Amino acid sequence: MAEHGPLCVGIDPHPGLLSAWGLPDDATGVRAFAMTVVEALGGRVAALKPQSAFFERHGSAGIAVLEEVLAAARGAGSTQVVLDAKRGDIGSTMAGYADAYLGEHAPLACDALTVSPYLGFGSLGPAVEAAARTGRGLFVLALTSNPEGPEVQHAVLPAGHAAGGSAVARTIARAAGELNAAETARTGAALGSVGLVVGATIGTAADELEMALDQVGGPFLAPGVGAQGAGAAEIAQVFGGARHGVLASTSRAVLGAGPDARSLLDAARRAADEVAAAVR
Repeated sequence: MAEHGPLCVGIDPHPGLLSAWGLPDDATGVRAFAMTVVEALGGRVAALKPQSAFFERHGSAGIAVLEEVLAAARGAGSTQVVLDAKRGDIGSTMAGYADAYLGEHAPLACDALTVSPYLGFGSLGPAVEAAARTGRGLFVLALTSNPEGPEVQHAVLPAGHAAGGSAVARTIARAAGELNAAETARTGAALGSVGLVVGATIGTAADELEMALDQVGGPFLAPGVGAQGAGAAEIAQVFGGARHGVLASTSRAVLGAGPDARSLLDAARRAADEVAAAVR
């Protein structure tokens, strides 16, 4: 982030973008699309974020392309790779996901993985342990920008629960903060490796839920920048004093400039400059 600015560019080869780029909606089109983005932006933006669903929809051929894209992106200098897979399960199944995406020599390994805590934050234990063991990170869904999110994320836990009276999202933020505090005390790092996904378009929700984002002690992945309407004012409103840890995620605002590599890079640099101004 210090070198390239706090921008994460999604690699989202959905049918509409494939068509706009003149590519077929199959694994070959997905590969051409994704590798163009990696070649244009790898080593030039803080992070790239392949969306696993758009590769999975093409079956085994699509997963093979995702493996190739992750390897190419990991080899692209100082750019980090966030895999947007939103995995979440319990026990041995969560351990399997952790092995798949966070293992040292896993074909689908990434620098950070998005995960869902909605089977209970403790269910993420295998992923937390794997990330700590291999030096990788997590972005835990907390306050997402989709309109259905609040029915779960804003729900208040019952009095009998250990965090009774707190909203679910606040409990997630507190659990992440505890892990990060222990990690940074041990390592001396400025931020821990357990980040949160907090949408840049959620307005005052974090304040209303008393989430204290400035106490999380980890990075924030903030989707919604660009085509979804969030800019400097929205980032400042949502994150306040925690905005220095924001990695703003955009897809369409940059990908729409393709397939020309120079146009992709110019769009990414404009977006990075806008976000950098917002988080100063």
